[in-house]
Amino acid sequence: MNATRAAFAADVRAGLSLPQKQLPARWLYDDVGSALFEAICALPEYGLTRADERILIRHADEILACAGEVWRVAELGSGTGRKTRVMLEAAARLGPVSYLPIDVSRAALERCEREMSGLANVSVRSLETDYLDGLRAIERAGPGRLLVLFLGSSIGNFDQAAALAFLRDVRAALAPGDLLLLGADLVKAPELLREAYDDPIGLTAAFNRNVLARINRELEGAFNVRAFAHEVRYDAAAQRVEMHLRATSRQEALIGAAGLRVTLEAGETIWTESSYKFRLADLERLARDSGFAVTARWCDAEWPFVEMLLRVQA
Repeated sequence: MNATRAAFAADVRAGLSLPQKQLPARWLYDDVGSALFEAICALPEYGLTRADERILIRHADEILACAGEVWRVAELGSGTGRKTRVMLEAAARLGPVSYLPIDVSRAALERCEREMSGLANVSVRSLETDYLDGLRAIERAGPGRLLVLFLGSSIGNFDQAAALAFLRDVRAALAPGDLLLLGADLVKAPELLREAYDDPIGLTAAFNRNVLARINRELEGAFNVRAFAHEVRYDAAAQRVEMHLRATSRQEALIGAAGLRVTLEAGETIWTESSYKFRLADLERLARDSGFAVTARWCDAEWPFVEMLLRVQA
C-alpha cells in the first residue's frame, strides 16, 4: 500500500470509528472531486471564487509591489491555477519567475502546467504532494523572496487550533522576508452561505458524495452512495458551514483496506467538511500568533472576502 493510500485508510478508519463519524476534507479532492469543485466555482451561488478573482485582477500589481522582489511563487492547493495566472503575469513583468504549484491531484497539475506553459518569463515545476511537504521541497538557492499563495479561503477548512498549527508549520518552512498571500471568506448572511454550499443543480452534493465513491474505488469499500443525502448546516456561534452525508436508511459497509466494518443508522451523518468564516480581527490575530506580520489587505465588497499579505518576521 502506497503512502497516500495508507494515510487515506488510516483517516477513514479513525474518522468512521468516532461517535460523530467524520472524514478529513482533504480526501474530497481526488481527480473527480477536484473537477467537480472547479465546476462548483463557476456556479452563480458560489460567490467566493469570483470575489477571490476580482481582488487578484484588480490588485495584482499592487500586491506584487507590496511584496517586493519575488523570484519564486508557490501555490498551496493550486488546482488548475486559473486564478493565479493574473498574479504570475504581474510578477513576470518585473522579471523571470518560477511558479511552483503544489497539489495532490495529478490531473489538476497537468492542466495547470498546460495553462501556464505559454506565459513569458514564467517557468513551471509542479509538486504532486501535500502542502507542507511541497513547501519543504522547494530549492531556496539564489536571491529573491518566496511568495506563497493560499487562495480561495482554504484556511477555512481548519478549525481555530488547526489553522494556527498549520500556519505555524508554513512559517517554519519559510525564511525571514518570505510572504504568504492568504485568502479568507468573511462572515456574511447565513442564507447566502447555505445557497453557496447547497446549489440547486446538485454539484456540491455530487462533490460531497464522491468521497464515499472514492473509498469504494481506492479502499475496497462497499458504500451504497445513493443512500446518502447531502446536508448543509450553519453554526453561527462557531462561524462555520458544515457539510454532512446523511444516511437515508440503515447502512452497513465493509471497507477492506481500512480493516473496518461501519454501521450507520437512518439519519446518522458523516461530517465531511467545515468551512470557517472569519472576521478581520480573527485573521490578524491568527497571523500574529503564527509568526507573521500583516503587510497589507484587500477586501471585496460585493461578496465579503479578503486577501491578506503576510510577511515572515525575523
